[in-house]
Amino acid sequence: MQTNITNMVGALCAIAMVASAHAAVREEPVAYMDGEATMKGFVVYDDATQAKRPGIVIVPEWWGITPHIHNEARKFAEQGYTAFIADMYGDGKTADNPKDAGALSASVMKNAKVMEQRFNAARDELARQASVNPQRIGAVGYCFGGAVVLNMARAGADLAAVAGFHASLGLNTPAPAPGTVKVKILILNGADDPFVKREEYDALKKDFDAAKADYRIIQYPGAVHAFTNPEATELGKKFNLPLRYDAKADQESKAEAAKLFAATLKK
Repeated sequence: MQTNITNMVGALCAIAMVASAHAAVREEPVAYMDGEATMKGFVVYDDATQAKRPGIVIVPEWWGITPHIHNEARKFAEQGYTAFIADMYGDGKTADNPKDAGALSASVMKNAKVMEQRFNAARDELARQASVNPQRIGAVGYCFGGAVVLNMARAGADLAAVAGFHASLGLNTPAPAPGTVKVKILILNGADDPFVKREEYDALKKDFDAAKADYRIIQYPGAVHAFTNPEATELGKKFNLPLRYDAKADQESKAEAAKLFAATLKK
């Protein structure tokens, strides 16, 4: 009898090990629509569980969807979220130089309605994913993407929390009325980022204070723009821009974002 039980336990363990070996973070391309425009994003999740889980929209830097953004999505998937990489430019467009990147990002930011529609198309697509609890969705953005998620918070987007990493503060939405900002907001920026001006911080704080928004700003000493991107230092040298990876600021800011999303999406 004991031998049979031992054999059964061994068989179950073997099955579990095989199942575990096949469980992995999956990344799948997703074509979706913003009006008549075809968008090409990615859904990223851990298939070790079939349970619905919180979702996070990821809005890329002005370069578009890069290896850095794919890596960020995988990290969120490993933390128990379904991540959805938003295509903000349409047809999966990317840029490999600042001139083109600036033109692409400006094409979105010059019209707040375009920005909102592009973001909401991605959010809605994320909410439709089988692995997602549509009642628990947040968003993160990097650089240009940080400005997008902050603007969406100001616009009253249906989100639980947003985090902006080295977020640009070019805010193109109207100042929110008191009580209209429902989302918790975290801004994680480099204290020495020359792209973000003191007056932009002042304007943001004034608007969020007047709206009674729940927000927090953390600035990391010595960090400049794009500090979470391991490719940033090389890009900065190539294009003579103040971009630099900062491992300490990267680690600390990711820990803060993890706490925010655990408290708001997994409660």
